[in-house]
Amino acid sequence: MKKTTAKTIQTAFKKSLPVMAGYVVLGIGFGILLKEAGYGFFWSFLMSLTIYAGSMQYVAVSLLTSGATLLTAALTTLMVNARHLFYGVSMINTYEHAGKEKPYLIFALTDETYSLLCDGTAPEGTDAHTYRFFVSLFNQCYWILGCVLGSLIGTVLPFDTAGIEFSMTALFVTVLTEQWLTAKNHLPALIGLICSALCLLIFGPGSFLIPAMVLITAALLCMQKTMQQKEGEKA
Repeated sequence: MKKTTAKTIQTAFKKSLPVMAGYVVLGIGFGILLKEAGYGFFWSFLMSLTIYAGSMQYVAVSLLTSGATLLTAALTTLMVNARHLFYGVSMINTYEHAGKEKPYLIFALTDETYSLLCDGTAPEGTDAHTYRFFVSLFNQCYWILGCVLGSLIGTVLPFDTAGIEFSMTALFVTVLTEQWLTAKNHLPALIGLICSALCLLIFGPGSFLIPAMVLITAALLCMQKTMQQKEGEKA
C-alpha cells in the first residue's frame, strides 16, 4: 500500500469518527425496531447494505408492518429522500472525475457523509477521491454494524421502543450544530432554517420538505455571488 493511500485511509477514518458515534447508536435503534416487527438480523444487514437510508429504513419498518403497497412504498421513499436530489446536484463537480468509485460515492451520499464532504476539499496530503470513498465506506460500515447489533440485542434483551425513532432527528440536530460551530459563514444555515420554517407554516409538517428544499436551493443560488464576494474579502 502506498504511503499516500495509507495516510488517506487513516485521515478518512478519523474524519468519520463523529459519524460512527451517531450511526452505531441509531443503527441499534433501527435493528431493535426491525426485530420487534418480526424481522431478524439477516434482514437488518441486507437493508443496511442495499438501502442504506437511515430515516427511510425507520419508515420502512412501519411500511412492512402495515402491509403497504409497492406504490405507497415508492412514493414514501421519494418524499422522505427527496432532499438527496439537491445533495446530488451540489456534488456533481466534486464527483465528476471519481472514476470507478463514482457509483458507490453516489449511492453512499447520506446526510452525514454529505456534511463531511460538501465543501469539495480533501485534507492536505491525501488523494481526494480515495479520501471521499473511504469516508463514505466507513460511514456505511458503522451503520451496518449498528443495525446488526441492534437486531441481535433485540433478540436477547426486551426493549421498550417508544420514542426511539426520534434518534434520527437528534443526529440531524447534532450535525447542524457541528457545522454551525465550525463554519465561518452562517448565512447558508440561516437561509436553510428560515426557508424550512416558512414552508412548515405554509404547507404543514407532512408536505413542507420538498418546497423547503426548492426554496433553499433557489435562495442559495441567488446569494451565491454575495457569499463568494464576502469569502474573497475575508481571504
